[in-house]
Amino acid sequence: MAVTGILGKKVGMTQLFDERGDVHPVTVLKAGPCIITQLKTLSKDGYDGAQIGYVDFIKASKVNKPMTGHFAKSNVPPVRMMKEVAVEVAKEGEDTAVKAGDRVMVDIFTDEKFVDVIGTSKGRGFAGVVRRHHFGGGPKAHGHMFQVQGSIGASSYPSRVFPGQRMPGHMGHAQITVRNLRIRGIDVEDNLLMVEGAVPGPRDGYVLISKAKAPPRERRGFAGGATLDPLKASKKASPKKK
Repeated sequence: MAVTGILGKKVGMTQLFDERGDVHPVTVLKAGPCIITQLKTLSKDGYDGAQIGYVDFIKASKVNKPMTGHFAKSNVPPVRMMKEVAVEVAKEGEDTAVKAGDRVMVDIFTDEKFVDVIGTSKGRGFAGVVRRHHFGGGPKAHGHMFQVQGSIGASSYPSRVFPGQRMPGHMGHAQITVRNLRIRGIDVEDNLLMVEGAVPGPRDGYVLISKAKAPPRERRGFAGGATLDPLKASKKASPKKK
């Protein structure tokens, strides 16, 4: 079995240029190192999985007694952040059996093209409908309150507010999953992973990076010099006249 995910931190954003000179905005993630703190088995827990902890050690005095016993059972030092990830069956001829105490590094994505990233978005506090739901607002003339939602009453029937009505409230600080981010670079020495696109959360925010569950299908002959001309391809495929 092999672990399919890793914990990391968001470092920031930059840009990379490919061999064709095209620029790609990327997010730099410090993926690991992580340590396996517990293994879940099908016979004991009903499913296969691994509990991993980001190597951000804390003082033993800051850990309560239940968690102290949990870490001591696997003989691992206390960590600040833990998450469960899935495990995949190893291919034939590979000895990748994992156990508690093993380290998980960024090299698990060496043969991958896409990853899924789960993070917590930035908290925006209490926000109105214009900012939270992108309402157009009212008139901007003098004497009008532009960002006020207005009446939400339902007259005499049904005389109530329907569930799910978009209203002011708490914005942000929610779990966001971004799927199929393309890997643009891996630095095994510094445990850095560069993915194309934005990742939710602030700098130094924890994220869970896992192998893409449903990666997009690569289109054959897409982009670059290998792109096929549909007109020439159809002429070539058509039967030649004698």
